[in-house]
Amino acid sequence: MSDAAASAQADAAAICAQIAAVFSAPSAHLPAHSVLVAELAAAAARGGRVFVHGVGREGLMMRALCMRLAHLGLAAHCVGDVTAPPAGAGDLLVASAGPGAFSTVDAICGVARGAGARVLLLTARPDGEFPRRQADVVAHLPAQTMADEEEAASARAKLPMGSLYEGAMFVLFEMVVLELARVLGQSPAQMRARHTNLE
Repeated sequence: MSDAAASAQADAAAICAQIAAVFSAPSAHLPAHSVLVAELAAAAARGGRVFVHGVGREGLMMRALCMRLAHLGLAAHCVGDVTAPPAGAGDLLVASAGPGAFSTVDAICGVARGAGARVLLLTARPDGEFPRRQADVVAHLPAQTMADEEEAASARAKLPMGSLYEGAMFVLFEMVVLELARVLGQSPAQMRARHTNLE
């Protein structure tokens, strides 16, 4: 193996290990995947629509989740898309604010709650003022975000800024989709049949 390949392998292993460690980190809250599966299954059972929202790279991860929710047969929409319908009673907004709060996420959550929708907030900082004020339920993902102060060099996350939280979001959402497929009785073939053919 070349030095470059060995270095890449070591980097990949370190990054994957850091993401995996997020899911064994201590938390006073229920596991995030359990909260998400329960809320999404309940929304599906009551015929509610699911809206997702996040900003920056968190927003990209939320869009990836929305795609898989649509493949599972849920009426799923990204906030801001021109085809997104209005939110209302019985609907669920899943929003992400890794550092604890973003002004735009705060505003969207307020509108959703005002319209009667339930709000689930995914965050690394579940005990702040914003989650208490705007979320009906909080899913705690204990990963480093942009808001965290830099740790000692020996303990610093290999991934920069909020990348650990964002990478953990992707893994979390794959876990959620796997479990939700079992809960909803959706097979891989049924999911594949809902994938777009306009590519």
